[in-house]
Amino acid sequence: MGMAAESQFHVLAVDDSIIDRKLIERILKTSSYQVTTVDSGSKALEFLGLQEDDQSHPHLPSVSLNSHREVEVNLVITDYCMPGMTGYDLLKKIKESSALRNIPVAIMSSENVPSRISRCLEEGAEEFFLKPVRLSDVKKLIPHMMKTKSKSDPKPETQKIRENSEVPEIQPKPSSRPNNQTKPEAQENHQQQKEDLEQQQQQQSNSNKRKTMDEGLSPDRTRPRYSGLAVV
Repeated sequence: MGMAAESQFHVLAVDDSIIDRKLIERILKTSSYQVTTVDSGSKALEFLGLQEDDQSHPHLPSVSLNSHREVEVNLVITDYCMPGMTGYDLLKKIKESSALRNIPVAIMSSENVPSRISRCLEEGAEEFFLKPVRLSDVKKLIPHMMKTKSKSDPKPETQKIRENSEVPEIQPKPSSRPNNQTKPEAQENHQQQKEDLEQQQQQQSNSNKRKTMDEGLSPDRTRPRYSGLAVV
């Protein structure tokens, strides 16, 4: 149960060969997936919540949805050649179900038959792997399973990352001038202050000039001194 709690994805593996089931189960668990294995297509439908109807009523759908299914399945990987219901038949029934058609399906086969591969891909299979399935094949399933996660999660991880990376709103920098003062008024006040300063500097300069002239024309400096001479 600890594996189920930690796994990000749940994969349903279908194969009538116990050896192949154990092999695909081990590879999937190596990738930290939760894995459920069954040995036939009919058991896979039962696990998915689909049950075959009575074939004596041809006007009814071939399968119906069992609303009691509680386990979410993110991907089905099935063998092609199986007794009774083949992997291709299982693929068709899943894609015919309005409730399950979005579940990705991958097909496995020990035979490389191009027509078989094309038929499965045209019917809606996401991948077709030749046995034995390798770890590199399993990695190709990740994008398909991510789609099912994004549809079932109202706020997927990609959306959370996007929200966290949004540029924060830049608040306007508070103005240093009074709140009741407009920009033209501030410019006018600045100009007035500049003119007042220039006027003060001019007055100071004129005062210095007058002081210099007064010192140069003082009586002590303009009147000649004749000390030491007697007046006749």
